[in-house]
Amino acid sequence: MFLDFLYELRGRQVPVGTQEAVALGRALAAGLHDSSLEGFYHVARALCVHSEAHLDDFDLAFAKHFRGVHVEAKKIAEELKAWLQDPKQLRQLSEEEKAMIEALDLDEVLRQFEERLREQKERHDGGNRWIGTGGTSPFGRAGFHPSGISMGGGSGGKSAIHTADARKYRSYRSDITLDVRTIEVALRKLRGFEREGALEELDIEGTIDATARNAGELEVVTRPPRRPNTRVLLMMDVGGSMDPYAHAVSQLFSAAKRATHWKELRTYYFHNCVYGKVYKTEGFQDPVSVRDLIHECGKHYKLVMVGDASMAPYELLGAASWGDDAGTPGVGWLAMLREHFERSVWLNPDPPSGWSHGTVQIVKDVFPMYQLTLEGLGEAVAQLVRGGRTRR
Repeated sequence: MFLDFLYELRGRQVPVGTQEAVALGRALAAGLHDSSLEGFYHVARALCVHSEAHLDDFDLAFAKHFRGVHVEAKKIAEELKAWLQDPKQLRQLSEEEKAMIEALDLDEVLRQFEERLREQKERHDGGNRWIGTGGTSPFGRAGFHPSGISMGGGSGGKSAIHTADARKYRSYRSDITLDVRTIEVALRKLRGFEREGALEELDIEGTIDATARNAGELEVVTRPPRRPNTRVLLMMDVGGSMDPYAHAVSQLFSAAKRATHWKELRTYYFHNCVYGKVYKTEGFQDPVSVRDLIHECGKHYKLVMVGDASMAPYELLGAASWGDDAGTPGVGWLAMLREHFERSVWLNPDPPSGWSHGTVQIVKDVFPMYQLTLEGLGEAVAQLVRGGRTRR
């Protein structure tokens, strides 16, 4: 049975294979699931999910495989939950009215609930039949029924199916819009340290080794403390076609500024493409020459470009007609940055489906390009850590 479940996971791009199948089989043989579906849910999730980005896909696959729950079939349930967020309050019932409400057994309640779910088309309040609020129906919120099902509130079952249906891990999906917290987590992987300064930190392993070599006589070894040595250049395209993505770029900027694991972070702005200068403000004030920037920042700086790479072809390929660098096209400046910095990436807020044509394709041939999602940012960080000239 669980092999079909593994294929369901693979269908949702959760990376499982022979290793997970063998491990899961051994866990079942050892009885780690306590002969229950809930136990199997937790064991399977522990063995088959290797990244938090796949937790939600695991829950979707589990719900579909073990109870036939399809994502499309959940739309009405999501709509019902929205209705139940603003419940109508139940009027005060007399004891006689309460006694008139017939108590149903759980099987009958569940059968009627599924039937109402198929039939109900709109919101209901104060009734005794439909899923609603403030009534005496067996299903809803802020109402009364001695054996009903409360919906939309904090209560709920704890079975494996209920746990999977809850989908507590939606925020971990790799295709979600980023928030500051997830960006901070992804950027943390860029941190690097080096030992510098005075010998003021106890080297435990060195002390143990030196003491052992000294016939057990304590010999204390110290070393310089580890301090961050990661230096980052963040260049962001603002204005024009980037206006719809201003919030996402602001979140990236906020997360980078809040990070405490940089030795140095420099932020600059440009519009569409880099033309010999970048700017310290998004209002394009305080220009900084690209050549001066390259002279000041060594090859070890990590360069992160952010933009949709969408512009008129002449903006990228046409030659500038001002300054000492007249004749150098925009793509030439991008290539200059790419060649100088050993580790650089381009983050594009647009989906990859639009990267294969126009100026985006040209920029993609210069920089390794990744989408500005949790998964894309993770891949970009990995590229910055390993370095190299691999292009996408």
